[in-house]
Amino acid sequence: MSKSMYAYVREAWKRPDASEVRTLLWHRMQQWRREGSVVRLEHPTRIDRARALGYKAKQGIVVARVKIRRGGRRKSRFVRGRRTARMGARRITPGKSLQRIAEERASRRYPNMEVLNSYWVGQDGKQKWFEVILVDGSHPVIRSDPALSWISDAVHQGRAERGMTSAGHKGRGMRRRGRGTEKTRPSIRSNANRGK
Repeated sequence: MSKSMYAYVREAWKRPDASEVRTLLWHRMQQWRREGSVVRLEHPTRIDRARALGYKAKQGIVVARVKIRRGGRRKSRFVRGRRTARMGARRITPGKSLQRIAEERASRRYPNMEVLNSYWVGQDGKQKWFEVILVDGSHPVIRSDPALSWISDAVHQGRAERGMTSAGHKGRGMRRRGRGTEKTRPSIRSNANRGK
């Protein structure tokens, strides 16, 4: 049985440093660095990943590439009264992943659309790039598509901000169920308020 074009693309992106994707990314990132934080695209960079996450080449669906600064929080140093280990300047990391932050920024840029999903497309020493798939739930083409019409329901508003995407579920500890996850559902914050 012969492999599809998507299978070859998927294999190449599995190890971007070891394949011809490395040279491609090197040239692309020189252009991406000069672009803005959120850039709307005509076509997804990784067509196999986009299709797997729900992308379709039809009206009402937009792909945006988001640039995010890498690393933890840059926190200022205490001026007095702390020993070095207690200053809390290093290893201060945000509660959200960079991918979740990228999804929220894309969602703010396109307020009439909802984030369907996102995926990694590249990184260098300073930045990471993610491509975010956005869907316009009020578009008639989306409303008539049985695979995507669910996103037009009011319950799915603000998906990225509420951590309802795949990256959001991962960051909230929703990938696991059962023993050891008693305090993660319905959310960590609401579980902490139980019994008060």
